[in-house]
Amino acid sequence: MKKKRPTIKKIRTGSTQAQRHLHEFEGSTKLAEEGADRHNHRFAGVTGQAIRAGASHVHEIDLERTDFLNHFHNLKKIRTGPAISVGNGKHVHFVTGQTTLNDGHVHKFNFATLIQAPLV
Repeated sequence: MKKKRPTIKKIRTGSTQAQRHLHEFEGSTKLAEEGADRHNHRFAGVTGQAIRAGASHVHEIDLERTDFLNHFHNLKKIRTGPAISVGNGKHVHFVTGQTTLNDGHVHKFNFATLIQAPLV
């Protein structure tokens, strides 16, 4: 199957830049705190564009807020791992990290992105 050429997107400065692909993601944090305060958060979003990394690429995640439970956490400047092939020219990325500190605690997380452009 012949690969599509990237779309060329005009940037305000008048230069052009190739539009790279993105990935949707969703996940839940691991539990934090103890007793009645023990809880986790859910989140969903879209990665930044592909960033070349060696023979592969990664994506950056910069998510403003997890779901609400008397406080929010952010996922700031999180980098995915390299592309993991799932066959048929498609791939996902594994992501691991921790949220920002809020209400005296952080949450660790790990998840895989969804397949890029699943219908294309």
